[in-house]
Amino acid sequence: MRSSGSTPSPSRRTEVPLLIVLAGEDDPRHCSGRRLLRSGDATNVPIGRPPSSRAVLLDPHAEIPLSRADRGAALAGGVVVIDCSWNRIGRNGQYPVEIPWLGRMAVRRRLPWLVAANPQHHGRLAELNTVEALAASLFVLGEPARARRLLEPFAGGSTFFDLNAAPLAAYDHAEAAAGILAAESAAWGAGPAP
Repeated sequence: MRSSGSTPSPSRRTEVPLLIVLAGEDDPRHCSGRRLLRSGDATNVPIGRPPSSRAVLLDPHAEIPLSRADRGAALAGGVVVIDCSWNRIGRNGQYPVEIPWLGRMAVRRRLPWLVAANPQHHGRLAELNTVEALAASLFVLGEPARARRLLEPFAGGSTFFDLNAAPLAAYDHAEAAAGILAAESAAWGAGPAP
């Protein structure tokens, strides 16, 4: 029988993996998701190969907001963002149908309401670009310093945290979805139009 001192302990993940599916709908020169992939801050998930079933899919149509309670799932499987066009999602009311496994993702969360700071959607509620969505996820999941580092090289990066200081502070204190919903209501009232 081995002593506990000689048994190697499995390494535990301490940072949430960031996963991006590129739908190829945006101009590659202005795509924040591609920049994250090039810098090694995120991992590409090919359209034909789904990520771990334990991953948390960011879905703007999900009813449950992302909260600190999702950290375990996010550490185990990562946070998945679909890098696609907001115009297409608005027009079709769903993610691109070319990604067949999206319907099988069990853990779907929408981001808590935040204002975009990127040049394309500046000032719009709940229309974040890919890097803003991943940074917001990290902040909500308890990695605020990493969230700030992720946004630093991007236009509007520091402004994002200034624009959203009050709601982010409230979301940071919420442990579960109910707390996020209460903080959203206090900060934004009815929130974005459906």
